[in-house]
This record gives sequence, structure tokens and C-alpha cells, in this order.
Amino acid sequence: MKNREIMGKLLPLFLLLLGLTPGQRLSAQEMTPQATRERVRTYRLAHERTILRELVEFLSIPNLAADREAIRRNAEFLRAMLQRRGIRAEILTMGDAPPAVYGELLVPKAQHTIVFYAHYDGQPVDPRQWASAPWTPILRDAPLEQGGREIPWSAIPTPIPGEWRLYARSASDDKSPILALLVALDALRAAQIPLSVNLKFFFEGEEEAGSPHLRAILQKYADRLKAEAWILCDGPVHQTRRQQVYFGARGIVDLELTVYGPVRPLHSGHYGNWAPNPAVLLAHLLASLREADGRIRIPGFYDDVRPLTESERRALAEAPDIEAQLRHELGLAWSEGEGRSLVELLMAPALNVRGLRAGHVGETAQNAIPMEATASIDFRLVPNQTPESVRRRVEEHLRRQGFTIISHAPSLDERRRYPKLVQLTWGPGYPPARTPMDLPVSRALVHLLEEAIGAPIVKMPTLGGSIPMYLFQELLGVPVIGVPIVNHDNNQHGANENLRIQNLWDGIEIYAVLMAHLGRALEAQ
Repeated sequence: MKNREIMGKLLPLFLLLLGLTPGQRLSAQEMTPQATRERVRTYRLAHERTILRELVEFLSIPNLAADREAIRRNAEFLRAMLQRRGIRAEILTMGDAPPAVYGELLVPKAQHTIVFYAHYDGQPVDPRQWASAPWTPILRDAPLEQGGREIPWSAIPTPIPGEWRLYARSASDDKSPILALLVALDALRAAQIPLSVNLKFFFEGEEEAGSPHLRAILQKYADRLKAEAWILCDGPVHQTRRQQVYFGARGIVDLELTVYGPVRPLHSGHYGNWAPNPAVLLAHLLASLREADGRIRIPGFYDDVRPLTESERRALAEAPDIEAQLRHELGLAWSEGEGRSLVELLMAPALNVRGLRAGHVGETAQNAIPMEATASIDFRLVPNQTPESVRRRVEEHLRRQGFTIISHAPSLDERRRYPKLVQLTWGPGYPPARTPMDLPVSRALVHLLEEAIGAPIVKMPTLGGSIPMYLFQELLGVPVIGVPIVNHDNNQHGANENLRIQNLWDGIEIYAVLMAHLGRALEAQ
């Protein structure tokens, strides 16, 4: 309470330093992106604990898409967050699928409408790998890897140091961007800065599960979701901590494949080099799919890849060089890609081996030939590839390698009849998407952010990760651009996911600038 009283006394001083008085409305001449950032920052400094408290409460709700009861609690909590701010909010349903949460705030005389997208569900967790319970938010004074100490909530100072980290599932992916959007609106209202666009919010509840119902939800509620552009809040800022904007996302399709050996484990001394070893067979199969340097060996795999445009090539050339920094940070002596940079490789498809299972290792290792071996892989796709074309090429390649493809566990008769059986289980996947970088909305958004920040931003034609951007373009016919805010070293999708506090503070300002100025920036195009 004492800190809040101190900040309350300091607030008028902050405003005076800006040449403003509390409650004073900015004139059209003073309504610059930089002035907006300053006033939003002043609001944040006075409300940091309240902001963080709301985020902690949100993060404390488990959010796996498969947990229907918990995901519904998230949706209800999120709807209440919107309603508290005077936003018309509703829960959009599609059967028993995890619901989406929709919000709408119309502005008198606004000529443009923007939809902000984020997802409130999170990746599965293995609590054994976490330093703290995944849905019990913990504040630390540094990253865990640097010995960050837990800070009791009763001992949080004001202002909260920007380098501190908040640990919890979805702390960065995507609950903090959702809060940043809503706090940006709070700050603009407190500073009496008007919105320049109609605002719509679409928060998905099963993105981390592959968005299997997103198409149906978008089709059912298409009239509500009409807008001139969608802004995606998923993903990280650049590794240099500079603001990043992305205009596309890679598609994805996953595959689990299993090869088979004997119907029971065999003594490796008695039967080794005679009975086929499925672990060895799987190793050779994977080597036939991918070179050690990352290049995919499947014939024709790159035939569909769309060449980059001139503006996209220029954006890559302007991207900061972070190769040496990343290798040092990640403890790598080398990187794949035949000498090409990370940003270049993100424009190409990729094959990732995300898991292997065969026999036993360590204390449970056995001198035996295992019965089967399984690999789990994912393909990242770029325009104009599709999950269907990838599946066709992979299966043609496996047949050329002498494999018989099945979609079920083999019968004893099939084991005896076919020398090389492989069971394939494909995920549905979705294709990539990319918004042209020279569209009026693309130019307006980049120019506005660079004016607000006072420095060039990083422009990426395609984000390395995957998000179903293609559905917004295909079904709603609108450009889609990503404006992420979270730190790149956030352990996204892994254990000890975290948020660098300064990224939240910066994100509030960035989103406030978009809400307050994007309409005029579009009119200036």
C-alpha cells in the first residue's frame, strides 16, 4: 500500500515531465506515437502490481485444451476480463470443442476495424521437469539458468525490475500478450487517448492442440469477425530483443512411424546380425529422409517452394546477424544449414525428429533386439507446400526404399509376409501462409511501429513456428500480420516457460500505439 501511495504522488510529476497534467487530453498535434508510449508507461508505473496480479490469477488456471472443465474456466475468466473493461464479450462455441472468446469495442466515426488474435490454451506439461509447479506462477530475480531466486509476492518492489522473470505455463505463450492488450486499453482510457480503430478480439482455446475446430468456428461466426486486418500476438520478439513483425508462418504436419522386428525380444548374442533390429532399421530410414546438415533428401520435396519476392529478400538482408550470439547462448559449436543463416533457413521447409523410442538405455539397458522402434517427426512447410503434398512425397519415398506402408499394428501374417513394414500415423496439419509486405496495411504498421520505437524493427517474411494464419486469409479474405511481444528465451513449449517482465511492459506500449494510431496510419497510405 505504501508503494502505491508513493506512486500516486509521483504520477502528477511524471505527467508534468511530459508537459501534461492529469486527465489532460492530447491535441491532434501532440498525439504522436512517442507521446502515447510515454503516457501509457506512466500508467503502467502506477499500476504494476495490479497488472501482475491479474496475470498471475489468469496463469493459475490450468489450460490444456483436452481438459474441458479447466479450459471452460479459462474462457469464463477471459470473458470477465473483457467485460470489466466495457468490451462486449461472448463465448463462441462449436459442439464440445474448446470455445473461443470474442470481444468487440466499436469506436464512433472509426473507419477501420482490426482483430487481435491470441490463444489462451497451453502445451502439455511434465511437472517432473519443472523447477516449480507449472500452474503456480513464480517470480524470480533472474533466469533459472543464471541462478534466479524466487521472490515472495509480499516482497515485490515498485517499480518491478524489467529483467525479472515470471515462470508458469503460458506465461509467454499466449496469456501475457492477452493481458498486454487489455492493459493497453486501460492505459489509453486513463490517459484520455482515443482509439483510432474499431477493436475486435479473438482468443482461441485449442491452438496448441492443432486448431482442429478453428475453421468451423471462423465459418460459423464470420459475420462477427469482419475486419480489414488481423494482428496475431503469438510468437517472440527478435533474439536481439528488438521488436519483430512477421508476415507469414510456416505450416506444419506431424508423423509418427513405427518399424518392426521379432514378435518378442531376442538375445543379442544368439540372434544379433541375423534377426532384423528395428532400431537400426529406423536409423537408416530417418537417414534416408534427412541429411545431417538438415537438408531433406526426399525427391521433389522442394519443388513446390515459392521463391521469395524482392521485398522479402530485402527484409532478410536487413535482419540482424545473431548467429554467433545464438551459438554461444545455446552452447553450440556449429549449426546446420550448409552455412546459411537462421533467417534464410526459416524461409525453407524443415524436418525435425522430435522423439525416438526403441528398447532401453542406461540402468535398464538390455542385451536384446527390441520388437519395434518408433520415431515422431514434424515437417515445417513454406508456401506453396501443403500437408497433402508432403504426405504423398514421403510415402512415395518410403515405398521406393522397400517399405510396405500400413496404418495399423501389423498382424502376424503381415509380419511374415512383408520384409519391411512401417506403420504411419499422420496428424492433420495445416498449410503455411504469407501476407505481402508491400500492402498498405503492412507498410502502415511497420512505419507506425518504427516511429513509436524510434528505430528500425525486424521484418520477417515468415515466422519459424506455425500458426493457422492461412484460415484467416482463406475464409475471411484479410491480411494477417504478427506483432509478438514476448522474450525469445522463454522456453516456449518446454519446461520452465517464462516471461521477461520488461517484455510485458514494452508490449503494453506497443499494443497501445497500434490501437491509438493505426487508423490514422492507414489513412496516410
